[in-house]
Amino acid sequence: MNDWRFACQPGCTDCCRRKGFVYLTERDLDVAAAFLGVSRRAFEKQYVYRTRHLLRLRKPRSAECPFLKEDGCALHPAKPTQCRLYPFWPELAGSRRQWRRAARECPGIGRGPRIPAGTVLRLLEEMREAYPP
Repeated sequence: MNDWRFACQPGCTDCCRRKGFVYLTERDLDVAAAFLGVSRRAFEKQYVYRTRHLLRLRKPRSAECPFLKEDGCALHPAKPTQCRLYPFWPELAGSRRQWRRAARECPGIGRGPRIPAGTVLRLLEEMREAYPP
């Protein structure tokens, strides 16, 4: 596939409202805590669910993400890798069919300038490295 176009649309938070979890890397945890001006420990205690093999944001009952506010992401400058790289996830951008399917839910897919294949491959690799199977 070589026709990737994506431009996040102002005011859109559709990707933040999708069902599922926001997984974190250890670096994501550090960056978010520093951005909020709290210790890593305090951030993790309040916002993170940790198991032996993964970290993810705790989901409040009323929303998908504790940082999704009316006007957008309260963590925007320090977004977790998963959020920052959307929609360039291997399962989406690696398949023409899945990319088209994601475009039905994301108004930014198909907009903006064409993204070179090398850039897409680097983003996909970053995602794979951050979240190994």
